[in-house]
Amino acid sequence: MIPPPDLVVDGGDRLCVRLLIELRAHVAAARPGAVIHLIASDPAAPIDLPAWCHLTGNDYLGQVPGAARSTYALRVGGGARETEPKSPWRTRVD
Repeated sequence: MIPPPDLVVDGGDRLCVRLLIELRAHVAAARPGAVIHLIASDPAAPIDLPAWCHLTGNDYLGQVPGAARSTYALRVGGGARETEPKSPWRTRVD
């Protein structure tokens, strides 16, 4: 069962690159363990979101069943890796 959200991000009709840029900012501001639900109409979202979560160390929880619009859940990881602000698919190297 997917837990209720601490935050809902409505991605509207944005493509995944824009979604990830917005999501990255929300994840960076969230506390570890926070659950974020992302509403996304991009057909690539079910592929891109799990891959991004794996890359960054966040937990992809899956598609939220019964949601009126396509909604995906993730949990912010305690040791999540930061990504570049304009390139959310590139992890930061310090």
